[in-house]
Amino acid sequence: MVCMAKTVLEVQGIWKVYQMDSIEVPALRGLSLKIKEGEFVAIVGASGSGKSTVLNIIGALDVPTKGLVFLNGIEITKLSESKLARLRGKTIGFVFQTFNLYPTLNVFDNIALPMKIHEFDPVKIEKKVNGLAKLVGLEHRVNHLPAQLSGGERQRVALARALSAEPALILADEPTGNLDTKTSREIMGLLADLHKKQGKTIILVTHEPSLAQYAGRIIELRDGKILYDKKNKKKGNVL
Repeated sequence: MVCMAKTVLEVQGIWKVYQMDSIEVPALRGLSLKIKEGEFVAIVGASGSGKSTVLNIIGALDVPTKGLVFLNGIEITKLSESKLARLRGKTIGFVFQTFNLYPTLNVFDNIALPMKIHEFDPVKIEKKVNGLAKLVGLEHRVNHLPAQLSGGERQRVALARALSAEPALILADEPTGNLDTKTSREIMGLLADLHKKQGKTIILVTHEPSLAQYAGRIIELRDGKILYDKKNKKKGNVL
């Protein structure tokens, strides 16, 4: 008997229309897709293609003008902001281009923050944070502030923080945009390992074709629509 992977994310016919004075500007035009548990998906496209808008809607940071969005089977477009925030915090881990670390918190406390917000047991927090710091190679830096870290180290902290509350989905928004080639390779290698060894579901949004090659599935957007959606047979380290 074959066990089918469950659907973590589904969007159905979503439109996003922005009002610019008297003009309506559609960013997404009836887009639909499903992401299964354990997939590594790259969403690519030129500036203005709609990929940032998709990320914001997938990440429950914005709502579509029309259409439906499901996270772990829960339709989220009509949830209150408080319920949406709780679901987002438990379901999605974010990795941003600009790291978004708290400058006054050390590495340990930045990683622990989502767990503290969701009131995890303190003993579990300490064990989990130390394990994540080791996973991203920063166990020797847990007492350092973000300003004392390199760009690559800050992104490693951001990745560990994204994993701390054990989310069903990791969203990585141009995660290597502020990094050099060597460091970019290291961060993408970490994401690839998380997918391969831990089965994490990852959606990578990028304008870099070379980064998309790490994913097992590539979706290209153009003018708010899916241009193609296909398996990536060349998956691997190509930086």
